[in-house]
Amino acid sequence: MQVHEGYADFRDYRTWYRVTGDLHTGRLPLIVAHGGPGCTHDYVDSFKDLAETGRAVIHYDQLGNGRSTHLPSATLEFWAVSLFLEELTNLVNHLGVAKYALLGQSWGGMLSAEHAVRQPSALKALIIANSPASMTLWRAAAQSLREALPADVQAILKRHEATGTTDSVEYRSASDVYYARHVCRVQPIPPEVARSFAAIDDDPTVYHAMNGPTEFHVIGSLRDWSIVDRLPRIQIPTLLISGHFDEATPATVQPYADLIPNVRWRIFEHSSHMPHIEEREACIAEVAAFLEKCEE
Repeated sequence: MQVHEGYADFRDYRTWYRVTGDLHTGRLPLIVAHGGPGCTHDYVDSFKDLAETGRAVIHYDQLGNGRSTHLPSATLEFWAVSLFLEELTNLVNHLGVAKYALLGQSWGGMLSAEHAVRQPSALKALIIANSPASMTLWRAAAQSLREALPADVQAILKRHEATGTTDSVEYRSASDVYYARHVCRVQPIPPEVARSFAAIDDDPTVYHAMNGPTEFHVIGSLRDWSIVDRLPRIQIPTLLISGHFDEATPATVQPYADLIPNVRWRIFEHSSHMPHIEEREACIAEVAAFLEKCEE
């Protein structure tokens, strides 16, 4: 399998990317946007399996993450949705693709939806995986899921959030209970997921600025983000993916299903937030079939 890595110059920085497969086969290439904000491409690496169907798959590390330029001293205001939209458009232009499909997972799905509502002419298909349409809905869902945790775990989380000690070992251990239920149910955590989590620990700049200390304690700049009122602008074929045990609960995904005109939704019954890992073969097959349909 042909694999090419490179960097796209972006402002005064660099965006790392990798192309698996051949961009020039005539098939619709797929760009994969990872989550976080603040993760790396590692945990969504399984989508490279789609290159076996003959289409190129492009992974990249968003600015501030992974192999792309890190900016630990940047201001909180620097880390804006508009920054990552500009970076994605820059990558598309750098690759020189005349048409493409876009898959975003979690925050990457939010970013991809933001990209799609702007109706770029070369974007032909969209996959929104495990993503909320509104962070108000996300926070409400997280609160509900937290209330189902053991009472002692809830007490630990509340105490450390109140005292600002969310970096403590006790808080992290309690958070792992939530993560094992609603983020990745494959235990022990697979190496590719562990690498992305470790990358956040090594440089939490973006994650803390835009999200917060954990998936369920959102105090960053995305706290009140919503795309609900703009979703009818997405006119291309769209696939929604979520898991039965997902922290992106049905209520957080429902606006996409209700307001995007050409949409279908697949819920993976044995998965939480990472069907591409928890039910890898079935998830990849679902995306492959969707993209095949878009090329008919």
